[in-house]
Amino acid sequence: MVLGTPATIHAQSVAAGAVELPRRADTGAAAGVRVLLHRVARGSQGPIDSTLTDARGRFRIRFRPDTGALYLLSARHGGIEYFSSPVHTNPARPDTAIRVLVYDTSSTAPLQITARHIVVARPGEDGSRAVLELLVLRNDGVLARVAGDSTRPSWGMALPAGTTRVRLGESDLSPEAVTRRGDSLLVFAPIAPGEKQLTLEYQIPGDRRTVDFPLDTGATVNVLVEESAAKVSGGTLALADSQMVQGRWFHRWSGRIVQQPGVHLTLPLIGRTPRLLLAGLVAGVALVLGLAAWRVAARRPPRPQPAAPGQLIEALVELDARYAGRESEVPADEWSRYQEKRARLKGALETALAGVTASR
Repeated sequence: MVLGTPATIHAQSVAAGAVELPRRADTGAAAGVRVLLHRVARGSQGPIDSTLTDARGRFRIRFRPDTGALYLLSARHGGIEYFSSPVHTNPARPDTAIRVLVYDTSSTAPLQITARHIVVARPGEDGSRAVLELLVLRNDGVLARVAGDSTRPSWGMALPAGTTRVRLGESDLSPEAVTRRGDSLLVFAPIAPGEKQLTLEYQIPGDRRTVDFPLDTGATVNVLVEESAAKVSGGTLALADSQMVQGRWFHRWSGRIVQQPGVHLTLPLIGRTPRLLLAGLVAGVALVLGLAAWRVAARRPPRPQPAAPGQLIEALVELDARYAGRESEVPADEWSRYQEKRARLKGALETALAGVTASR
């Protein structure tokens, strides 16, 4: 699935390392934890071997890899499964320094939004305004945030009142774990230490003239609004500059929110934007602000994010499940688009794996 070539059996390889449990004072060994080796390939995916860690948290698994699969390790602690980065499968260079971090849990582990970027386009055909948000949620501790019970979320944030059509875009959290309830966005999934990046899309109804964005205090905020007559206030926000995206200008306010209530946006009465043009515009702004958001997040010491290769793998699995072996059944142009998309995903996965290799 991953490399697009027939699987080739190699000599025996090794995946070895330690499962570690960070605590406030130090990092201890996670003894007696079962470590699973997962194989992800075209025809199947799932665990193929396992072992228990010793008193020092060490483990070692020997396996025969093939070029048509990708291998990951996982360890479960406190009811949560934690995954490693992809395992190197070259038998000549065995991967023997793998660290799988697991965490104790708490329903009160502190979380904070450290950066938030809000983009507001001018009205569409129905008068509503499309909003794109990029935010960075950070868990600075050594405890994974979990819900107090199955009926409660592990974390939530307030949305602007009355907004509609809320959707989670490309994010570090699964869409199935995020839901809207009233004017709140709720997460029903554990949040491990480190940073989680979320993308939200929603609509401001056309009859709204003022919008309040509730924000955590201390967050770095950028607000981009397309309409020149709009006004933005709150915290230390100040008009910074303008940015052109796809030939159209956005006015940018930048600063920090030092106390509630957050950002206050005043909207003008103005003409509407064709729906298709608006969709393209929001996509363009997402690319521009995505780079800015991740640059802000990168100012803090980065933590490993093994989910990125995993997301690419899931995309490849889904794509192949839809098209693999069906060349004679689909139109030629659609098959060509499938191959092009698969090549892009494969290239992105190889780049991600190269980044993992370089970081070791």
